[in-house]
Amino acid sequence: MNYTLHQLKIFLEVVRNQSVTHAAEKLNMTQPALSIQLKNFQNQFKTPLTEVVGRRIFITEFGLDIAKLAENVVREAEEIKYKTYEYDGLFAGKLSISSASTGKYVIPYFLHHFLGKHPGIDLNLDVTNKIRTLERLKKHEVELALVSVIPKGMDVEEEILLENKLFLVGDTPEYDIGRPFIYREEGSATRLAMDHFLEQSKSRKQFQLTSNEAVKQAVIAGLGYSVIPLIGMKNELMNKDLFILPSEGLPIVTYWRLIWLKNKRLSPITRAFLDELRESKNALIKTHFSWYVEFSEQSNDKSVLE
Repeated sequence: MNYTLHQLKIFLEVVRNQSVTHAAEKLNMTQPALSIQLKNFQNQFKTPLTEVVGRRIFITEFGLDIAKLAENVVREAEEIKYKTYEYDGLFAGKLSISSASTGKYVIPYFLHHFLGKHPGIDLNLDVTNKIRTLERLKKHEVELALVSVIPKGMDVEEEILLENKLFLVGDTPEYDIGRPFIYREEGSATRLAMDHFLEQSKSRKQFQLTSNEAVKQAVIAGLGYSVIPLIGMKNELMNKDLFILPSEGLPIVTYWRLIWLKNKRLSPITRAFLDELRESKNALIKTHFSWYVEFSEQSNDKSVLE
């Protein structure tokens, strides 16, 4: 056999995406070029690695076994590269993280010092919805995911970063019972928290929007009230565009956490980041998130919903 490391990476990308087209996009290759390399790789085996049914490509059982071995080979090759960097006095490579949308207000502060210390590291940070974030982690497209709720049915390890507090907010400090509630889409962590808080208020008129940023702007515009993570409201609260409405049962508290698949062998870059994070996160929280306390104290036991 005479396959190359590049061919192994191509085959793994095809397995992860179940698509030649999507694999080519991920690797910045043309589809014909990828197909040629994939064919050359597959021709080295007597047993088929893939089969095409209709217009879809499927990975055979043998192909899945080869993919597991190929992943180990690629990982070991990456280890060699990183070890070479270390001996050359460099620390370079890629740090890949997927974050739920509101995490964009959190993760940059925990990355800043590490990336500044190691300018040779390339950051791949994908900010998307919770479902897509978890999908990318499951498919090994990223090594770390930032979420506020531990996903059910996934065996993961975690590093807790910061409290995630959700408050009822409006565009004025007074509560108007006639206004509707504005919801996130089904499946988001914010929606789950809001459903739990307002489980007795299902009959209220409501809007549904697809991001916390959209919900926040709708509340500022006076369209209604919502339960929103405090982390994304700093400027609006300081400018008095938004107000926390004291409510019994609030704030709802979860935790922003970095998670990774249990027993996954993380890259040296990712391991170094987590090690430094454990040492510095308390100081980073004190420096960048002390404003949290001021606005958290606006909540008390008197509910506007009574």
